[in-house]
Amino acid sequence: MSIPQSGGGPITGREQLAEYLASGCKPKSDWRIGTEHEKFGYCKDSLLPLPYDGPRSIRAMLEGLRDDYGWAPVLEGGNIIGLVKGGANVSLEPGGQLELSGAPLESIHQTCDEVNEHLREVHAVADRIGARFIGLGAAPIWTHEQMPLMPKGRYKLMNDYMGRVGTHGTQMMRRTCTVQVNLDFSSEVDMVQKMRVAIALQPVATALFANSPFFEGKLNGHKSWRSRIWRGLDDARTGMIPFVFEDGFGFERWVEYMLDVPMYFVYRDGKYIDALGQSFRDFLNGHLPALPGETPTMSDWADHLTTCFPEARLKKFIEMRGADGGPWRRLCALPAFWVGLMYDQSALDAAWDLVKDWDAETREALRVAASVDALQAKVNGISMHDIAREAVAISDAGLRARAMPGAGGMVPDETHFLNALKETVETGMTPADELLAHYHGDWNGDISRVYAEYSY
Repeated sequence: MSIPQSGGGPITGREQLAEYLASGCKPKSDWRIGTEHEKFGYCKDSLLPLPYDGPRSIRAMLEGLRDDYGWAPVLEGGNIIGLVKGGANVSLEPGGQLELSGAPLESIHQTCDEVNEHLREVHAVADRIGARFIGLGAAPIWTHEQMPLMPKGRYKLMNDYMGRVGTHGTQMMRRTCTVQVNLDFSSEVDMVQKMRVAIALQPVATALFANSPFFEGKLNGHKSWRSRIWRGLDDARTGMIPFVFEDGFGFERWVEYMLDVPMYFVYRDGKYIDALGQSFRDFLNGHLPALPGETPTMSDWADHLTTCFPEARLKKFIEMRGADGGPWRRLCALPAFWVGLMYDQSALDAAWDLVKDWDAETREALRVAASVDALQAKVNGISMHDIAREAVAISDAGLRARAMPGAGGMVPDETHFLNALKETVETGMTPADELLAHYHGDWNGDISRVYAEYSY
């Protein structure tokens, strides 16, 4: 999750809220790709999650990356809770999941180089302390009680609140992992089209990357339990946000949505102040109970924008949030999929043609069905497998049109990063289907085998 924002001046007029979002508009030549992925760390011998402190711990991992590879530490309350270097940062999810938020890069070639370098560093430090990391959408065996809560003020507040507003919030915080990509837009019109395609096709991403059929040591009846968890988290800040498809959607409408999302906190002087359930509208008027008489800064607004979790999220860029965390080769496939759809206009138009006739009920039904059945889902005569096949083909065409070379010009474009998805579409086997085949086959129902065979 995001680190606290800083540097924003006072909000003197409400129009600044939409202007903040609009300031993300960039010419196509300046569009970049920011990839984020999370992974679970565990002790190699016991297979238990890494605690925050100790010789085999999250702290030891962060300090090892700091000392061996030149990352600068991020501290909170005297604890190391993140790292920064060269436009990228390493942060902690609430249960100790280690997240790389990559630098804004020009191509998937660069993205994959960044991911590969990061995972090599993580493996080297983890190997030295007797730890391993694994990419899955949900923790396959661990219980809530076994998962540590990281020493971040934001997470303590969220942990208390999640248990009151939904059924699965604390599961999301401690026992899920994702891979996502952050992409740019050129104008409000461009943003609107991209947001509509992003929301409509998130169930397809969920299906293609489904990778969480196990939970608490059992089959859970879903191929993406992570997606199921998000459906039971907090309706005020999650979901398929149907207003994105209404006439008049734009930056100002997103502001209205965010003003109705209940607050979590205000960050002041290195501390998180409890503002749970309070209103940013009241904050604008100096009536926030947590800080009577104070009005917000732009940093407060930037922080508040990080506290909604719909399937695609708007900030100064668009975040694609529908995919489970997964194996190494799929960490590059996710940004490739969305870049192919979003960064070529013909591909974006084709993607919109694919989904433009769906109504809100269909989009929501696809979201539900994707979490249960992945590519085998069918909704109102729509085959998820067929839609995925078309979406991957459109993405492939978009990447060919982008013609972004790699390997010193030896590789003409980025299409080979879609190979994992092309294989999934051809075989109908998602990562979850492969895990289930092992479970019912050579693993003989022993879910713990996943650690040895699927760790990085």
